[in-house]
Amino acid sequence: MREFTAGIGAAKTAGDLEAIVQRALGKSGFMEFARFDLGVVLKIESGERGPDSLHLVIGNPLIMKEMVKRVPDAGSYAPVSLLIDKRPDGVHLSYDSMASLLAPHGDADALKVARDLDSKVERLLTEAAS
Repeated sequence: MREFTAGIGAAKTAGDLEAIVQRALGKSGFMEFARFDLGVVLKIESGERGPDSLHLVIGNPLIMKEMVKRVPDAGSYAPVSLLIDKRPDGVHLSYDSMASLLAPHGDADALKVARDLDSKVERLLTEAAS
């Protein structure tokens, strides 16, 4: 992330920015910004019987840019947060749909980008679950 941030800071053109982001993306079209192992914290209190729970923050700065330039509040929702947790009934994958978060803002262009992002996230979660 340090290298990525430095590269973004050194970018002079939109083309530079796109090249830096493209190099950082995985095959899913996303990059991982942060990983929080919530299970470690939960297990401290309950011992090894505690649940496995992982919070991932993923996204694509180029997609985020398209939403934020239309709806600035989108920056508080992007990148996307995913929760992967093991419960008694199995493993759950969850996240908040970007389209549902942006819909109240009423910007059709931002909503189109958000729906496309949601489709990509849903595809990633479907692939991860199978």
